[in-house]
Amino acid sequence: MKKLSFAAKTNGSDSLKAIISAISTLVEEATFVATAEGITFRGMDPSHVALIDISWPNSAFEKYQCGDNIKFGVRIDELSKLIKRANKKDSIEIGISSDNMLTVQVGKTKKYKIRLIESSSTDTPLPKISYDAKIELNSSLFDKILGDVQVVSDYLTIKSFSPKVEFSGKGDLGEVTINMDKHQDEIIEVNSKDVVIGTYSLEYLNPVVKAVGTTANSITCEYSTAKPLRMEFKITNIGRIHFYLAPRVDS
Repeated sequence: MKKLSFAAKTNGSDSLKAIISAISTLVEEATFVATAEGITFRGMDPSHVALIDISWPNSAFEKYQCGDNIKFGVRIDELSKLIKRANKKDSIEIGISSDNMLTVQVGKTKKYKIRLIESSSTDTPLPKISYDAKIELNSSLFDKILGDVQVVSDYLTIKSFSPKVEFSGKGDLGEVTINMDKHQDEIIEVNSKDVVIGTYSLEYLNPVVKAVGTTANSITCEYSTAKPLRMEFKITNIGRIHFYLAPRVDS
């Protein structure tokens, strides 16, 4: 069997923990693609409501080598258990052994091996959407907004008209409205061509925002009325994480 030349070593564990945690909110099995340029992942949840697209360039790693384009599949909960054993400052190095197992070196002392699974990935196209509104805000602020809305609702409604944005929710217990202004609050950007309104499930939004957590400096939301939401997490030295979520459509 030809030995695969692949190794990727992180500087610290936070970024990899964030990526694996974000993926685990949607799928149980994940297929990664490694090339000379870096590592990518794209997958949808079983009900096809949400999609996550991750690009992790080789420049984000302390050490990176990949001699051939390879795909490797893992059970994400198994990989997550190993990654969680790392302390904040521990480097994590992943590779593929000669017996076709994923090796995970945590810090200087721990080295795990887990079985790879057969790649089940299919080409998942990204939605091609022209967005009418764009909002950028601090990730911890967005997490707090989601928590405030979830107290009374299962859905978040975003309504924007530059420079104002309104986050709201309504359910059996009651309703909440949070009004914010780019010039007065912790909103980095509000860019809206007109009044734009979108409603999205907190069941999907909350876990992925908490998964990426404080690793993301800011979150950019792009949306149009009755179209999927696109979120970009900006994480230093990691590349990009894009998250797409289908809108709630009233029946």
